[in-house]
Amino acid sequence: MTNVTRIRHALPVGPEVNEAIEALDGAIAKAIDAAKEAGLPQGFIVSLLHGHAHKETHLMVCQ
Repeated sequence: MTNVTRIRHALPVGPEVNEAIEALDGAIAKAIDAAKEAGLPQGFIVSLLHGHAHKETHLMVCQ
């Protein structure tokens, strides 16, 4: 797992990283709000987020 960066070891992070984190967080929050407004059950939203997190973790570990 040499391609995994631990942000706490790279502090302070650059402005590009902060912008990317803020953009990702904002996009996720907007998508969750839209899903709630559309009437998706909360458990379904959580399971989708968990599935994506699992997939990304798998990609980090196996590459």
